[in-house]
Amino acid sequence: MTNAARTKVARGEGPEQLILELPLRAAHGADDFLVSGANAAAVELVDTWPDWPEPCALLAGPPGSGKSHLGRVWQNRSQAQLVTASQLSDATVALFQHAGANALMIEDIDRGLSEERVLFHLLNQARESGRHLLLTSRTAPGDLDIALPDLRSRLRALAVMTIAEPDDALLGGVLVKLFADRQLGVDPAVIGYLVRHMDRSFDAARTVVATIDAISLAKRRKVTRPVAAEALAMLGGAPGGQAEDGGT
Repeated sequence: MTNAARTKVARGEGPEQLILELPLRAAHGADDFLVSGANAAAVELVDTWPDWPEPCALLAGPPGSGKSHLGRVWQNRSQAQLVTASQLSDATVALFQHAGANALMIEDIDRGLSEERVLFHLLNQARESGRHLLLTSRTAPGDLDIALPDLRSRLRALAVMTIAEPDDALLGGVLVKLFADRQLGVDPAVIGYLVRHMDRSFDAARTVVATIDAISLAKRRKVTRPVAAEALAMLGGAPGGQAEDGGT
């Protein structure tokens, strides 16, 4: 699918249905990355590489927001080496110093650093050499538990692009994709119902879709609004646990 491809999500709000269109952009050469206002700044960070104002940047977002997915898009473009924060070692520094290694991606710095000293050296090395370093985290630098004062200062000075919790367009698109991943075709009215009534987070979208799938399989029923309402009621999310009507 090309960048010009579009995904339409209907919210089904009475006679005047609002159609939300999301552009699809290639990711990993085969997948598609949904773009909306919630992640536009993060997408721009990737799109503007290598013309970054600073050599280091941090991509932050909640679980399931697509930051790792987007980070891999950058990795493919930049031919960056990839390492998780828990794997940082002196060998990582040596790798980044190699003449052929012009970019490095470090994932999940919020989940514990094996060596704070190593990350500090890598940030300094990127600044001095002009090589590029991209970090990913579920939280902003100021919220990280960092013992080394110099590293805290370096991280807080980074350019941070945050993926926000999903807006209507992105949440609808994520739901469509999650259902499609399970080979479930879902009426747009069901997507619209979920967008209006579920908790607005990427984690919630995954939980809701998994619950709906389980109910659908157990009862051998198609995914309809009553099934969606039952799932939301189980998760404490639907108003009174009732669907708006008995249809799809």
